[in-house]
Amino acid sequence: MSRGFLLAPAGPVALAERHEFIIVSMVLIFVLLPVAVLVPLIAWHYRLSNAHAAFRPQWGFSWILEGLIWIPPTGIVILLAVLLWQNTARLDPYRPLPGAVLNVDVVALDWKWLFIYPAQNIATVNRLVLPAGQPVRLFLTSGTVMQSLLMPRLAGQIFAMAGMQTQLNFAVQQPGQYMGENTQYNGNGFSEDKFRIDALSPGDFTNWVQQSQANPATFDAAAYQALSRQSVLPAPLLFGKVSPGLYRKILHQQIPPGFLTQHYAAGNG
Repeated sequence: MSRGFLLAPAGPVALAERHEFIIVSMVLIFVLLPVAVLVPLIAWHYRLSNAHAAFRPQWGFSWILEGLIWIPPTGIVILLAVLLWQNTARLDPYRPLPGAVLNVDVVALDWKWLFIYPAQNIATVNRLVLPAGQPVRLFLTSGTVMQSLLMPRLAGQIFAMAGMQTQLNFAVQQPGQYMGENTQYNGNGFSEDKFRIDALSPGDFTNWVQQSQANPATFDAAAYQALSRQSVLPAPLLFGKVSPGLYRKILHQQIPPGFLTQHYAAGNG
């Protein structure tokens, strides 16, 4: 599996984010470099043992010094503000990419990720399968505490919260395997709260959907309650059918999650 690495993008959104990261880093280096060079140099020059470099300032007004103090910082702030304004709109996670979009409903759980494909009527757990070259739109919610989805080589971070829905639009350029994870601490299984992303060619994705639909397992309210109990799965799961409207019921909290039953059964609360 390809490990997550910000500077090795595998999609247009991640590529744009890397470009912005490099620009901002160059601006910050321009800010840091004079400080990193001059502070040690001035401290060394005016050290206590250097009697020939006593600091005896003669106070007065200098247009040159005032310009050096105010003009570069003002220019940097303006430059960063323009970049932020432009890229906030360009990299809005809710902004769809051009083309036919694959919609996937995502539910964050402890300590696993549920992916429901509404048009294909299938569901997976801890494995997100996507067609390479096609835009993808994720609709995210949480069946438990707030979590943070991050796919470092594909898109930026986005939160998933219970009773709320967020969106993330992105695409994968080439077939391959990538990594996704939760970056918001959510208990004992946090370190294992990861999932695999398999980007397939369009033909292979179609074949995978057809094979998955032949799976007899059905994901319904009972399966969701069992899945939502706190646990770390040893392997990804696949369901060939999904009960109608199940994601909306999870989003609107119409199905009590299994971790509540597990919590009270353990004598807590």
